[in-house]
This record gives sequence, structure tokens and C-alpha cells, in this order.
Amino acid sequence: MNVLVLNCGSTSLKAEIRDTKLNTSLGKWHVERIGNVVKNHGVAVAQVLAQTEGALIHAVGHRVVHGGEAFTEPTQIDDEVVQTLELLVPLAPLHVPANLQGIRAARAALPDLPHVAVFDTAFHATLPNRAKHYAIPEDIATRHGIRRYGFHGPSHAYVARQAALHMDEDLRDLRVITLHLGGGCSATAVEYGRSVETSMGMTPLEGLVMGTRSGDVDAGALIAIARAEGLTIDELDSMLNRECGLAGLSDTSGDLRDIEARAAEGDPLCRNAINVFAHRIRKYIGAYAAVMGGVDAIVFTAGIGENSALIRHRVAQRLDFLGARIDEDLNRDANVREHGVVDIGAPGCRCRLLVVATDEASEIASQAARVASHVDEINAELRIPIAISARHVHLDRATCDLLFGEGYQLTKYKDISQPGQFACNERVDLVGPRKTIERVRILGPLRRANQVEVSRTDEFTLGIDAPIRNSGDVANSPGITLRGPNGTVTLTQGVIQARRHIHMQPADAERMGVNDRDVVEVAIDSNGRDLVFGDVLVRVSEKYALEMHVDTDEANAAELTSDVSGALVSSTAQVRITRRR
Repeated sequence: MNVLVLNCGSTSLKAEIRDTKLNTSLGKWHVERIGNVVKNHGVAVAQVLAQTEGALIHAVGHRVVHGGEAFTEPTQIDDEVVQTLELLVPLAPLHVPANLQGIRAARAALPDLPHVAVFDTAFHATLPNRAKHYAIPEDIATRHGIRRYGFHGPSHAYVARQAALHMDEDLRDLRVITLHLGGGCSATAVEYGRSVETSMGMTPLEGLVMGTRSGDVDAGALIAIARAEGLTIDELDSMLNRECGLAGLSDTSGDLRDIEARAAEGDPLCRNAINVFAHRIRKYIGAYAAVMGGVDAIVFTAGIGENSALIRHRVAQRLDFLGARIDEDLNRDANVREHGVVDIGAPGCRCRLLVVATDEASEIASQAARVASHVDEINAELRIPIAISARHVHLDRATCDLLFGEGYQLTKYKDISQPGQFACNERVDLVGPRKTIERVRILGPLRRANQVEVSRTDEFTLGIDAPIRNSGDVANSPGITLRGPNGTVTLTQGVIQARRHIHMQPADAERMGVNDRDVVEVAIDSNGRDLVFGDVLVRVSEKYALEMHVDTDEANAAELTSDVSGALVSSTAQVRITRRR
């Protein structure tokens, strides 16, 4: 499929036609100074389309900066989508109006083609609640959609995947920090393929120092500035977005190339701007390494990240504690436009330092092509039953002995859906820092490691912070005290919220066009309550029986009951679940 990608920035338009089958570019266009030399983005789109006349285009992919709560995946654009996007303008006032102008112009000029919105925020839909929320009154946050969304999603997704390919590793086995450093800057913690923390928040203003945007500033300082300078809210907004960042620190251009040149001549403001810029990035790297419990690769990308050896050098200083050391010769010679990915780390380092050429157009085109190819067509013959998994405990031999007595054999209460597994008559109490949940059932047989699976509600009841993990991945998870009839055991780790997943046999996976460890989406129509579950892991083994597992909180949200089964979408990327009576 040939996809025309339209990336409308606040004052520019980047356009490209991508062949998604060959992943090649068939033509690029760039319009600058929109609002000055060029009247608006509608005019800019018309100029580009005039130059693409005669080109074979099957779909149009639009980069949209903010999806808010409404859009967490690529979405085919219709009038209703446009109306919803208009409501999101306050969340990204520099970008969403430009995106809308481009969408309207392109839809008017190419009305017979599918138009797909690909959202910067969508990659960060996997952020856990603890990373989404600001410490403000909940009713205000809910009424106005105030939470952290994150941006630069297509870039972070693309470079994380390219880094894993370069390392000959599966991204789902890696902890990666991606640094998108350009006119806008953001850092993201990508844990096993999922965004779990990112520096930009409700708007693209939070986080790292940027060209003209401030990044993190004490809210009290902003109040003080507004009062002292007599600034209106709009004036303060304009200052933070257009007069701060590198431009404000250096009292010159927001372009790092200009600042580096003046710093080399001894300009103290420019030198300080570089120091602050690099320090903020390094601080986020340390924080994200702590969030993920380690880091396997740190990735530099975008205009500054790909081209400034000086910034990479300053950022990589003092990261030895993470096992990351820069090779200065490799850093100076790095040329990602020629090689795509360049390793600038010293040999033997356990944490890789990589420079990766980002390609947002490729990412947007592939996502748009998937939606435009009618992936939502349901194949009703491919059914997937859904099971609701309540809280439960898996024990190893040693812990079972301590709780029930040496050599104790668990007794079967009933078989459960997965072959060879059973619910036990035995139960234990979960003793948390806050409260105790009594009589939690054990599942057998015994395992090699203890694992306690709880829901979000259970997590708050117990007073612990359990991460969302694949079953068996308990490293660096919180512990808990188990109380049995013969004694108590305090686990140092093992409490998780189980990630949504589908068990399949190899024949099921082949029939449905998916592979082990693929991540799919599941749409549910339950009693008329439509809901889409994203980030669903596919697990394939001869030992499994076909079934999707969700926890009790997820089931309650979707109003699921035991009569729900699934039907596969005609795509390797999505599954749609429907109620079958």
C-alpha cells in the first residue's frame, strides 16, 4: 500500500509517500514558515498535493499530536472524529489546530481515500496509573481530562524497535530508554516493548528542556512570574512555549547549532544552556533506570540526538553505574543517516549506547495502512472464550512446606481451563502493609517460583504497588507476607498484576495469523457496552487451551460474564471479542 503521510507541525508540513510493503520512500516534500510565507496548513497541503498529482496513493496517514482519552490507537477519520479532535485543541494548542487544517484540506482534496489519524499519544496508552496521574483533586482531573499522555509516540516506538533489531534481541526482553531530542524533546522508558514512563505530560510542555519550550518548571515559580510581570494566562502560555527552553537560557536562538557555536566562542549563557539541557536529560535517564529496575540500552534520536556529538557526550557522562560508557571516537564519527543505527558505547558495556535515525513517516504509514486495510472486518468463525481470573497464589515447594508442613501435598478442588492446572482446596491469607485479604485460593501444581496475582483493587486494599507483568516475570516486584495454617512466609518479591493475555495452541495461532508473544487488541461488545482492550499478549504452547484471561477489575469494567467468547479480526494485529449467546 502507498500511503501519503502528512505531518503538520505548528509552522511546517512534512509530507511523504511511503510504500509500506517495501518500506521505501516514493517522494518527500517539506513546507516551512506556515503562517508567515505560507498562509496556513490548508494551503501547504494543497501545494504538496499539486506536486503529487499522478502518484498512486491508497490511503492518507495524518500525524495527530494529541488523542486525549478518546483515541488510544490509529483511527480512520470521519466527521465525528474531526469533531472530537476539535475538543482536544486546548490540550495541544500549537499542534492540534494545525493537524485539523491538514486533515480538512486533505479530505476535501482526496475524498475517496481512507484517511487515518495516527496519534503521538497512542504509544503511551500503556502508561500505568501511577505514571499518568498528577497530584491534583481527582474531580478536577476527571472533569477536564488532566493527566499525563506523552508524545512523540511514533518516534519512540520506531527507534526502540530498531535498537532491538540492531542488538539482535527481542524488544519484549529489553528495558530501553529512548531520547527524542530535537526542537521538541522527550524521554521514554520502554519496558519489554511497552511505554511505562515518559517525560512529556498532558501537553508537550512538560519534561526535558526544548528549543523554545521550558520543560519542567516549579508551578509556584510560574504563579510568581505571572503575578510579578502581570501576565495573563494566554501570555504565560505563549512565553512557556515560545520564549523559554534553550532560547530563553541562551538569550539567543533555540537552535542548538547556534548555541554550540556561541558556546565554543565563550558565551557564558550558551554554555549554561548546554549544561542545563544535558543535565535534565541525564536526570531523566537515572529516574527511568530506577523505574524499570535497570536499563539495557539508551537510544539517542531526532535532530539533536542524531547529530550532536557534544550533547551525546555530555549526557553519557557519569552513567558508568548503569554499565554505560561512551566511546568518544565512535561518538564523533557516528553517521546514522548512512548506517541507520550506530553503537557509540565502549566495548563490553552491559548497557548499550545507540544512535538511531528516527523515521516517523515509516511508523505512521504502517499504522495507517493497517487501519485502511479494513482490519476491523470480523471473521466470526474464529472464536476465543474469555475467562475471568480472580486473585490467586502459586507456590514453590519450599514455601508450601513452611505454610502447610514439610512434604505437604496440595489437594485438588477442581480442574481449571488450562490443561494440568487445578484450583486447590488450600487457601492462604495475604498480609499487606495496609490490610489483609483472607482465604485466597492456591492454584496447582507447585511451581519453581512463588507468584501472587492480584487486581488493581486488591493492590490498594493491601497497600502495595504491584507492576503489570507477564506471568513468571516477578523480578523486582514487591513482596508480601503469606499466612497459612502451619506458619507465615514473607516473600521478598512475587506480587504482580497479570498482563492481559490469550493462551493458544500452535494450531490456533497459525489459524489466526499470530505468533507467540505478539501483542494484539481486543474489542468487546458486552451487553451493548463497547470496550477495547489493548496490549493483550499472545502466548502459544502445546500445553495451552485456547482462552483469553482478564482479571476481575477488567471484567467488571466491561461487564463480562461467563457467556462471552471471541471472534478474530482479519488481521495479525487485532482480535475482536463479541458476545455470543
